[in-house]
Amino acid sequence: MTANSCSMAVSARASSPLSATKTVSYACPMTGDDDSFLMLRYARHDDVAAFETLYRRHKDSVYRYLYRHCNHAESAEDIFQDVWGKIIRSRSSYRPSAKFSTFLYRVAHNCFIDWLRRNTRHSGALEFRDDTAADDAESPEQSTERQLARQRFQQGLRTLPDEQRDAFLLHEEAGLSIEQIAGVTGVNRETAKSRLRYAVAKLKKVLKEHGATS
Repeated sequence: MTANSCSMAVSARASSPLSATKTVSYACPMTGDDDSFLMLRYARHDDVAAFETLYRRHKDSVYRYLYRHCNHAESAEDIFQDVWGKIIRSRSSYRPSAKFSTFLYRVAHNCFIDWLRRNTRHSGALEFRDDTAADDAESPEQSTERQLARQRFQQGLRTLPDEQRDAFLLHEEAGLSIEQIAGVTGVNRETAKSRLRYAVAKLKKVLKEHGATS
């Protein structure tokens, strides 16, 4: 996907800013390879190559975050398109007051919540897809066990309360810190930490009960 193709795919309706409009100094110097620098290049100079670099860096983890939330490939793709459309439409209001990944996953989080409100019929659906790369050296038994372990893991994710699953996915798929998870989800640090701790404990229990390892 390029910025131009994504722009064509999203609605032309006016959008509200997704980031703070007040300019805040960035906490540390940015380099030409920094995500926030690239986003500013795209925002201020319409640098499509900068946007495409950001997209390549983050597209896989954003998609996995969304897919493991809704467990429905077509829905995850729809939300994924919405996320990047909002990033494009909000570029003029972007300010590097936090890491770009925090901004990106705040948008992804909000897009998923919006989708969930519109599509409650999908909230309980389970669609298993093994998205790990196959190992040519695996025996059929090992391959089967790996797939079963992944299936048990995804089923375990579905048993988590939405807030705990969100904290876990933001940590594992997006690589966000506790502070960033708190910022994305709009809670304090201790609440974010508690949600993540409970999620990890419950998943370990589910996998242990089935004789699987994480």
